[in-house]
Amino acid sequence: MGAAGLLVADQLSKWWILEGLKLPEKGSVELLPFLNFSMVWNRGISMGIPLGESLGKWGIIVLTGLISLWVAKWLFDTVKKMEAWGLALILGGAIGNIIDRFLHGAVVDFVHLHAGGYSFYVFNVADAAITIGVVLLLIDGLRPAAKGPKNAQKVGDGTVDHKGESS
Repeated sequence: MGAAGLLVADQLSKWWILEGLKLPEKGSVELLPFLNFSMVWNRGISMGIPLGESLGKWGIIVLTGLISLWVAKWLFDTVKKMEAWGLALILGGAIGNIIDRFLHGAVVDFVHLHAGGYSFYVFNVADAAITIGVVLLLIDGLRPAAKGPKNAQKVGDGTVDHKGESS
């Protein structure tokens, strides 16, 4: 699906929540005993961290825009599939939330998971994609790397081994 497909899915879901379901007027709609659609306008950063109060709407837009550019450059440069998928999910999600901040002054959050008295943060499609993207990057980073030109050590060519002695 990539960053563009995710961005479209995220924005369509938010449009439906606002204009189709009209969730801001209803506040919350129970779907399952553990799942509600609950309207939250997130003016903070991640999981409602109130950094938005000090940065303001435009500060958050600029900050996340710069981070998105960095992620886009990384995505353009990578040759690893799992890394590329992770970065695409992060990029699509970040841009989706930037669009919300630009249009509404806050991010549209609505997925509310809860069970047994525990309530998870309210989130959206973009947030879920960013989280999955980070998990993919972590998995990719923890996998044993294949020996390639970037990380291969050539033995016997005068390189220094891990003890600092020449081979």
